Amino acid sequence: MEDLVRCGADAKLKVMAKRTRRLLIYRLGSLGDMVVALPALHLVARAFPDAERRMLTNFPVNAKAPVAAEVLDGSGLVQGYLRYTVGTRSLRELLSLWWKIVRWRPEALVYLAAARGVKAARRDELFFRMCGLRRLIGVPVTEGMQRNFYGATTGGKDRAMGNGNLEPEAGRLARCIGELATFADIGDPGRLRDPQSWDLRLSPAERQRAEQALDAAAWPGEAIAVSVGTKVQAKDWGKENWRALLGRMAAEYPERVLLLIGAAEESEASRFAAQEWRQNGGGPVLDLCGRLTPRQSAAAIARARLFVGHDSGPMHLAAAVGTPVVALFSARNIPRQWFPVGDRHRVVYHRVECWGCGLETCVEEQKRCLMSITVAEVMDEVRAALAQPPMR
Repeated sequence: MEDLVRCGADAKLKVMAKRTRRLLIYRLGSLGDMVVALPALHLVARAFPDAERRMLTNFPVNAKAPVAAEVLDGSGLVQGYLRYTVGTRSLRELLSLWWKIVRWRPEALVYLAAARGVKAARRDELFFRMCGLRRLIGVPVTEGMQRNFYGATTGGKDRAMGNGNLEPEAGRLARCIGELATFADIGDPGRLRDPQSWDLRLSPAERQRAEQALDAAAWPGEAIAVSVGTKVQAKDWGKENWRALLGRMAAEYPERVLLLIGAAEESEASRFAAQEWRQNGGGPVLDLCGRLTPRQSAAAIARARLFVGHDSGPMHLAAAVGTPVVALFSARNIPRQWFPVGDRHRVVYHRVECWGCGLETCVEEQKRCLMSITVAEVMDEVRAALAQPPMR
């Protein structure tokens, strides 16, 4: 009987998807947030191939934070955007947003926002209902949809974290909209291990622009991409540490090409860190900070043998294009939630007593989780990553 009910529900979903002409996708954030959502966005595109898909997203909150369009335009996953100020309490702005949605008349919503608690999800659900949306998919109105792990939910956070079932954020998003997998004809909603789920669909023009910036024909050897910047103080390992690390890397792997990746505002810190690289026998240094769009940067990173950086948007770009990653993580988030997905990536994460704090600025503990990571420890991971055979 349950199978019959399930089949009936699946049939209704297929009909709904086929008839949907305007689909609204709710996703906030900037570079890393959009890359992490790629498996879910690919699933949405497979489930609603004939619908016009527009994204409700935010205006950038930081000069270093690219807007969603800079990450997704050209991918075919999203065809347009509606924007608003996150956290606004302006009645005028909320009414303006309501009117934009009502005027466009979307027939369904796919909810891909970060977990902010069941109460916030219920509030969002009410708002979208008031906008006339009858079909809402993936709104995390249960604790299970809010959490990034499975298994026992009793005994405290440590017990749950210890069961080994930790789930990346990309997996949580795909799981919340897992019902779409039924009529997209796939078994695993996220297909996180499938490279196609992370495909940015870079255009030939974007790849060509990256090649022009790289001038790869003049390279004496393989390239290593490094991003020392971050827009969050709690994630910043410090330019002195990066400088020391690049000096060690240059001494052990001379004549490599160093690609500096990041926003224009991060060029100065990147060049400072690269001083030891030059002094210790490293090869040419190409400062690409601010010179390429996020999608062009992805094409450039794809040419590198290795990427080394913070928990950041460029790190997620590197993982998406298949470049092995060595990533330094603070313990502000739970383990694995934002780790790059894949067996070839290596993460340095020190779990301290205050892990999972979620702080963007850490004053009391002085970033103890991150600053306890040593240059030697990161260098060990770099050696291990470079010892792997190059990806084809």
